[in-house]
Amino acid sequence: MPDALLEVCDLSVSFRTENGVVRAVDGLSLSLALGEVVGIVGESGSGKTVSMMAVMGLIRDPNAVIEGQVLLRGRDLMQLPRNEMRLVRGGEIAMIFQDPMTALTPVYTVGWQIAEQLRAHQAMTRKQARARVAELLAEVGISNPGRRLDDYPHQFSGGMRQRVMIAMALSCNPSILIADEPTTALDVTIQAQILELMKRLQRDHGSSILLITHDMGVVSDLAERVAVMYAGSVVEEGSKADVFRDPQHPYTWGLLGSIPRVGRPRVRRLAAIPGLPPSLIDPPEGCRFAPRCPHRFDRCSVRPELAPRVSANRLDACHLDPAIRPSLRHRSVA
Repeated sequence: MPDALLEVCDLSVSFRTENGVVRAVDGLSLSLALGEVVGIVGESGSGKTVSMMAVMGLIRDPNAVIEGQVLLRGRDLMQLPRNEMRLVRGGEIAMIFQDPMTALTPVYTVGWQIAEQLRAHQAMTRKQARARVAELLAEVGISNPGRRLDDYPHQFSGGMRQRVMIAMALSCNPSILIADEPTTALDVTIQAQILELMKRLQRDHGSSILLITHDMGVVSDLAERVAVMYAGSVVEEGSKADVFRDPQHPYTWGLLGSIPRVGRPRVRRLAAIPGLPPSLIDPPEGCRFAPRCPHRFDRCSVRPELAPRVSANRLDACHLDPAIRPSLRHRSVA
């Protein structure tokens, strides 16, 4: 995309293990425009978090092999020296990690941890950084921020720790915010508050957001475009409206079919995707979803490319004839 802020081009992440090579991410291509919110969805183990950790330059395992390009405003982050990437990380791209209890250091106050990032990226005195931390905590809805910034992570609830992580991620006004399961393990009320907070902050700061989740409800509430990942690669991509109203890949049908419909009579049991995700050490030949797909046929022995089959703005990796997909989909999505 010529106007893309971030472009991930054919990204692959592999790990050498005693049992073989695990291809955790296999040829991921994705773009993010300025001010856009893109949701990356899929089951646990589909490669969502690993791909974004690679984008951030946070995979340091000596057994990891990372290939491809990550272009930020045309500059390839994969080729940057470590000291230059350190300036990008936090300053231009920030990440809200999945578990705020383990992402925050328990022996330092939350104020110290946020101030450390501010002073690393901006010329600030301790007093200026402390004042800015109080402003950030107030912005994410933490009451009495001037006192709470001297508290330790264990003195905050799960929802409050998540707010601290968001404040830390936004401290240097990054262009891109990667949110990894920002509502995991939170009750529904706190989830709604966190999502509303992210909407407001995205609107006020103008940041682009990559939202990693397996919760299709969160995606429908926040994202503008959706990429569905399965076994290390994208199997469907399109606008939120297109993916939810007219999904094209059988895996997406399964994800949507497993969501209970509030306000509608339940006419049958919720659908479940049979089987388990494939081993990424020895994935199946051809379409990786084929062993779990009720609509597989002979051509599925050849791996399909992610390509436009319905319209120029819709991408999917499925050999099924687009003309017969609506009738097949009706069996999976209520």
